Amino acid sequence: MDDFRPMRRAAAFAIFFIFAIGTAARADEVTTWNEVLFRSGIVAGTSSLNMTRFVALVQVAVFDAVNGIEGRYTPIHVAPAGPARASTSAAAMQAAYSILSRLYGQGGLFTPSQQPTLDADLAASLARIARHDTDAAIASGRAWGQTVADAIWTWRSTDGFSLDPATWVGFTTLGQWRPTPSDPYPSPAMLPKGNGYPQFVTMTPWSIPSPSQFRPGGPPSLTSPQYARDFNETELMGRQTSTSRSSDQTVYSWFWATGTSTSYDWNHVALSLLEGRREDRDDRDDRDDQDDSRGTSTLLRNARVLATLDIAIADAAIGCWDAKYTYNFWRPITAIRETADDGNPATTPDPAWTPLITAPAHPEYPSAHSCVSGAATKVLAHEFGERTHFDITTDLLLGVTRSYQSFTDALAEVKNARVFAGIHFRTSCDDGAMLGKQVAEYVLDHNFQRVR
Repeated sequence: MDDFRPMRRAAAFAIFFIFAIGTAARADEVTTWNEVLFRSGIVAGTSSLNMTRFVALVQVAVFDAVNGIEGRYTPIHVAPAGPARASTSAAAMQAAYSILSRLYGQGGLFTPSQQPTLDADLAASLARIARHDTDAAIASGRAWGQTVADAIWTWRSTDGFSLDPATWVGFTTLGQWRPTPSDPYPSPAMLPKGNGYPQFVTMTPWSIPSPSQFRPGGPPSLTSPQYARDFNETELMGRQTSTSRSSDQTVYSWFWATGTSTSYDWNHVALSLLEGRREDRDDRDDRDDQDDSRGTSTLLRNARVLATLDIAIADAAIGCWDAKYTYNFWRPITAIRETADDGNPATTPDPAWTPLITAPAHPEYPSAHSCVSGAATKVLAHEFGERTHFDITTDLLLGVTRSYQSFTDALAEVKNARVFAGIHFRTSCDDGAMLGKQVAEYVLDHNFQRVR
């Protein structure tokens, strides 16, 4: 399994996914089209890394569309210029539909086309919106949503994603990544079209100034005590047949390596918490659909939370890939099997060592899952409070639910899961999580500022 695992094509998984997310927030067009987004990604088999970009495309378009009418926050890209009486629900719907049609519809990046399904989703949205908005408001909202989607698509069409990546086969020197015996592809550049990795190394970020803005200091020297500690922990705990790893540690190592995508995991948490917030407000009989403290509509608030989360995730992924290909550090399976001459007397090679989970086909440092989860937990803790209880389920380990009393607890488990899976060293996870947190702090400090 990969740090950014492929989203599953199988219809059975897609069906389960629809039912699973249906228990979360289905209250408005922002949250509903977030669900449509991930369903489309599953059906297309979009890689989890690419999903970070696609999700950001949709949620930024949705936010700028809704905010463009309400005008409560600084925009991400499109200045607020929506018609005053336009339907914000229709604007959100049209923005999401337009981006998703370009990605997954007729003439999109993936085949077969999902246009008929997206058209059906659009019709269902229109029927819901028509219950509370006039035809004129819906028409002007849709026109504005389309304008925003067009602008976002044009803006990001030159971000570097469409460039043909250079072939990357690594190096055979000590400490350097090279394809491992278990790689599903001979090199990252050989991944199927639409699921490549190296494009993200130099991709234009969404918020941070450059991919290297928060580049960590790099993995420890092979001769250092820190590297020896990392090496020995992963060799012991990440071994496929380890007797030191508890059954629960094995379960959550698989849990965080399977499922739909990392973006889905954290978006699903956000949807669940947003729905809980709505229910709390309903209990207070707040019928005007306004955030009590700020006068912001629920629709815009949800759009802001999801856009903040997904911009932070997308930029954490870009920053992570910049670091991965800067340091090109080897995977544990290579290090443990081939470390006889690493110059460190505290490490012992094991030519037969095998990790619990298949090693990903790209450099080890830093851990991508830790980068993205560090960003996500920082944003969600800022929005909902650090000591918030939440649960996460996955579509592949049916009946398994992980429960957390805080976002710090969840992030700690994510980092442990990468080490105990045998695919990362501890420093990689710690530094990756810090990178993600720094990206999230930047996004929170520089975007979505209140407008008086």
